[in-house]
Amino acid sequence: MLLRRTALGALLAVFLSGAFAQAEGPPVRSVGQIDLARYVGKWYEIAAFPMYFQRDCIADTTAEYTWRPDGEISVDNRCRTASGSAQATGRAWAPDGAGPGQLKVSFFWPFRSDYWVIGLDADYRWAVVGNPNRKYLWLLSRTPQLPAAELARARQAASDQGYDLEQLKTTRQTEAPQ
Repeated sequence: MLLRRTALGALLAVFLSGAFAQAEGPPVRSVGQIDLARYVGKWYEIAAFPMYFQRDCIADTTAEYTWRPDGEISVDNRCRTASGSAQATGRAWAPDGAGPGQLKVSFFWPFRSDYWVIGLDADYRWAVVGNPNRKYLWLLSRTPQLPAAELARARQAASDQGYDLEQLKTTRQTEAPQ
C-alpha cells in the first residue's frame, strides 16, 4: 500500500511539474500582422503534433480556406487514409478584440479552438499555426514539400514560441511539387 501511494505521489508530482513548467513559459504570441486575403487558399501540412481527429490519416493532409458570404472562413481539411480519404469541414473567424493572426475554429458546434498563426513567411509560402497552451501545432506550406532552409525557419518560429519539437511528426505528401 505504501509503495502504491509513493508511486502515485511521484506520478502526480511529475504531472504537476509538467503542467507548471508549461504555465511558466512566456505566453505564445501570434504574428504582428496578417492579410487574411493572402492567407486563404490551399495549404499542405508539412508536420504537426499528432491529433486525435487525424488518427486515420496516413498522407497528403491539406487544409483549404475560402471566404464565406458572411465574412467568416470555410475550413476544409482532407487527408488520405488506408481505406481512401477523410474530410472535416468547419469555419474560422476572428473574434472581437483578437490580435492579428488569432482566429477561432469550429468543426463541431458548440466546440471551438484557438487557431493562432504564430509564424508566417513574408511571402506566405509557409505558416506555423498553434494555440496558446502549446498543445497543437501545424507547419503548413503552399507546396507539398518545403525546402530545407524554409522548413528550418518554420521550425525555429515554433521553437522560439516554446513548442516542444520532439512531438512534431512529419506528414507524408505524395503530390509532386508545384
